[in-house]
Amino acid sequence: MWPFISIFAICITIVYCILLLTYYSWFKKLAMFTPAANTTAVNRFSIIIPARNEAANIGVCLNSILQNQYPTALFEIIVIDDFSTDNTAEIVQQLMQLHQNIQLIQLKNIVDYPINSYKKKSIETAIGYSKHDWIITTDADCIVSPQWLALFDAYIQKSNAVFIAAPVQFIQERSFISVFQSLDFISLQGITAASVSAGFHSMCNGANLAYTKAAFYAVNGFVGVDTIASGDDMLLMHKIQLAYPNGIGYLFNQKAIVATQPMPNWISFINQRIRWASKATSYTDKKIFLVLLLVYLVNLMLLLLPLLAIWHQSFLPVFGYLLLAKTACELFFLLPVARFFNAQSLLRWFPAMQPFHIVYTVISGWLGKFGKYEWKGRQVQ
Repeated sequence: MWPFISIFAICITIVYCILLLTYYSWFKKLAMFTPAANTTAVNRFSIIIPARNEAANIGVCLNSILQNQYPTALFEIIVIDDFSTDNTAEIVQQLMQLHQNIQLIQLKNIVDYPINSYKKKSIETAIGYSKHDWIITTDADCIVSPQWLALFDAYIQKSNAVFIAAPVQFIQERSFISVFQSLDFISLQGITAASVSAGFHSMCNGANLAYTKAAFYAVNGFVGVDTIASGDDMLLMHKIQLAYPNGIGYLFNQKAIVATQPMPNWISFINQRIRWASKATSYTDKKIFLVLLLVYLVNLMLLLLPLLAIWHQSFLPVFGYLLLAKTACELFFLLPVARFFNAQSLLRWFPAMQPFHIVYTVISGWLGKFGKYEWKGRQVQ
């Protein structure tokens, strides 16, 4: 049994490293996409922002969108207030007095029964009120660039996409938890860009997404996944990918990056990652499920091997070599990703973060399946 454990750990780590090198090659093939200076704005967008207790952020978010270099007549902003207990709605209403293309919907006036996914209900409701053909979703704590809408428009004009994933980045801070989250997140974003552009598996982030209203209704929206608390982005993406195999695109441009704040403390960070992990077994895209399973098993083995070395010292060198191989492959993959996100300075902390990342991956993955978490003041099983 003991040799089998070592062989198993070596084999899955080799597969993991090969997968990372494949992602690396796909990411390197991505070309920067910038619309021509004389591109004429064509597409109309309904920007949907679910918001729950976002009084500290919603004003900055809305102003960053309003400052876009895009005709005001071609976009509307729909904020859907998800039972906020602060003055989120009042801030939106103040901006509505100044900007006619902002609309506020309050979920408390529509939903009077308990549901498991308030965010999906928020988005679905807002789409029902939207006027335009293209839906863009972002979060209330996000900041977009002045070229954000123009880049989506230019990409749509040059592609046949009906669903477009785009990059997201944490605002860089210097605290340990911020650096840890930023490193973890840019690796996820790098895999997203590589896998989506290669058509390998579906992956995205709801803070920066665009899709056609027609595609949303063609797959019956969130029907079938609406009982799952998370997954308003990736579960929807896979439904659309099945219906439109050649209709998925990735907007790879630094000026398309949406910036958001990292979680302020470990409790909120772990809750966020448990929320993300909770939808893993709901993926009908078996490729992404197998990738997640592989990542979990590699980290689980690297957590167990030093513990098993207490009884069998032969596990210790196996652990050392596999940890070195994992770190080297991940760092190699992250080099171009960090350049894209202008986060090269974070990489010096990467080796030191490995033990923490291994433990967190195992714990959050387990609790995502068998535990519960709190999000936005709600307990989710």
